[in-house]
Amino acid sequence: MTRTARTLALALSATIATASPLAAQVSFSRLAAAERDSANWLTYSGSYSGQRFSRLSQVNRTNVAALRPVWLHQLQNTQFMAEATPLVADGVMYVSETMSAVTALDVRTGRTLWRYAPTIPPTTKWIGFLPTSRGVALLDSTVYLATINAHLIALDARSGTVRWDVEVADNKLGYAFTLAPLAIKGKILVGVSGGEAGIRGFIDAYDATTGKLAWRFHTIPGSGEPGNETWGGDSWKTGGGPTWLTGAFDPELNTVYWGVGNPGPDWNGDSRPGDNLYTCSLVALDADTGKLKWFFQFTPHDTHDWDANQIPVLVDATVNGAKRKLVLTANRNAFYYALDRVTGEFIGGRDYAKQTWSTGLDATGKAQVIPGKEPSDSGTLVWPSLQGATNWNSPAYSPRTNLFYVNAREMGSYYYKREAEYEPGNPFMGGGERALENDSASGAVRALEPLTGKMRWEFRHHSPPWAGLMATAGGLVFSGSNEGNFFALDASTGKALWQFQTGGFIRAAPITYMVDGKQRVAIVSNNAVIVFALP
Repeated sequence: MTRTARTLALALSATIATASPLAAQVSFSRLAAAERDSANWLTYSGSYSGQRFSRLSQVNRTNVAALRPVWLHQLQNTQFMAEATPLVADGVMYVSETMSAVTALDVRTGRTLWRYAPTIPPTTKWIGFLPTSRGVALLDSTVYLATINAHLIALDARSGTVRWDVEVADNKLGYAFTLAPLAIKGKILVGVSGGEAGIRGFIDAYDATTGKLAWRFHTIPGSGEPGNETWGGDSWKTGGGPTWLTGAFDPELNTVYWGVGNPGPDWNGDSRPGDNLYTCSLVALDADTGKLKWFFQFTPHDTHDWDANQIPVLVDATVNGAKRKLVLTANRNAFYYALDRVTGEFIGGRDYAKQTWSTGLDATGKAQVIPGKEPSDSGTLVWPSLQGATNWNSPAYSPRTNLFYVNAREMGSYYYKREAEYEPGNPFMGGGERALENDSASGAVRALEPLTGKMRWEFRHHSPPWAGLMATAGGLVFSGSNEGNFFALDASTGKALWQFQTGGFIRAAPITYMVDGKQRVAIVSNNAVIVFALP
């Protein structure tokens, strides 16, 4: 890591349309209590728990049919579709877009307050993914932005001017950022993309004031470290393990929960015999030091690109008469898992979408693998596809219904195996897939029981969805479709109650907030932020 000396120059690239009359002051204590601050949306998942649940109920089952748009803001970068979750704090909305730009908007009208667009060199690499930015983080009076060329940048929340800029990793080797950072007490946490480029993944924590590295956790253990024996030879050095989605945080346990992606090369595991820890795992880390507390690996020795980067959801529940702290996740491999978040113990789970690679989970949560499902020269048909039974699109949990909601994808693929030779900064995949994108490919919003993953209801999609979810105390679940419909369902039954055709592919997750006593609901569709309210 090197500290750049570009701060002053980059500050000039912030386009200040007009000075904001408001300046977010989002302290750590506010973030820790974000679940009770329903007027704002302060962090990527709405709160540290990852539940994407709002206590707002002004918009509810009885009146949601009257919801209508009140303003729209068109993002400037339109070459790729936006996937951002906006943040809202004290009258200002902060929304990122592709190529790592961020804009501050007046939440009442959508008027631009400032826009910052970093200089992204034309040689910047994004191998195996799009140059998206899924959001920013707020802490005190600073906005934190992770960029496609692997920089972490701190911006003044009032003006968008640069406070510091750190180069986290070498983009020439395939390292990049697509996630929203996670702000905790005095630290900014980030994870890297690049699992198709032979990187060695990590999770970093930086001092929020100075940008100095506080700790780094490598997702692939180095030589002599526990877990390194699960790799053959030097394969760990280029073994992948990206960390490209935002984790969850339990302030009481002082523990960060973060998903880890696929091993490399993706579809040819011959050079990396063993379980390949900690790829395709959930890791629990001490927030002060980054030290590993426990891990749970969902797909040992993965050869189907089934990253475990899905957003962890923290829930407290009663299990066999005892109060337990749980972490819930619907994995890309088509299985749902409930784990004890203190110990990592498996509590329950089952498949929640079509899968043809396993007979089920054993008592420890380990999937029982069916032989012959590995990628092959002629292609091996397996469900789910490499894009998974779910992907990066966020789930939600409602404490009112006690249901876990996931946008499930139903699609299979022929998986192919090819030779793979590592070349720095180039694709390192060892094969590919041919997806069955025909009429049988579909999807659904599914409501699952949190302890077992048993489905309570589903709402069918026309095609495998990419949108995230949000649940509210109004008894609603909001989401979107590839066909452009933004909709609300009854959280208890799945009945469709409202929809609006946005005209754009929806690959983002909704949020909600209050302004002037009115609840508003927002979604990014294609490259437009659309905000809705009751009349």
